[in-house]
This record gives sequence, C-alpha cells and structure tokens, in this order.
Amino acid sequence: MQHQLVVDIIGWIGAITLLLAYGAVSRGHTKGTSFQYQLWNAVGSVCLLVNSTYYRAFPSSFVNFVWIGIAIATIHHNRKPQVSD
Repeated sequence: MQHQLVVDIIGWIGAITLLLAYGAVSRGHTKGTSFQYQLWNAVGSVCLLVNSTYYRAFPSSFVNFVWIGIAIATIHHNRKPQVSD
C-alpha cells in the first residue's frame, strides 16, 4: 500500500473518531470530562497530527498537538483522588 494512502486513511480515522466523540458528548451519551471522551480526543488528534504533519499543514498539526495535551491533562486531572473538605 502506498505511504500516502496509509496517511490518508489514518487522517480519516482521526476525523471520524473526533466527530463520534463530539457527537457522543452532544447527545449526552458521555460527559466531556469522561475518560472515554478524552481518550477518543487524544486518539483522533494523534491520527490527525500524523496526517497534517505529513502534508505539512503545520497550523493544523499545532492545534492537534495542543488538543492531545488537553486530553492527556484532563485524563491525568480526573484520575487524581479527589480530596473532600
């Protein structure tokens, strides 16, 4: 399989993953702070980062890099034990 075709497929997987995640939150099937939603965001953004970097779309690469960071930070924050007063 051609390298470009693989990168295109990865990009489409990322786009579909992010749209499914957004749809799940919008329809109330999951919460925006849930592990599942944040994992979908991270995975979808990694796929889009691969695609946008390959095509040298660096502004999109930057957005997806930040998006991954937000997802990872949210997962990390939500896994901390909550201290109650």
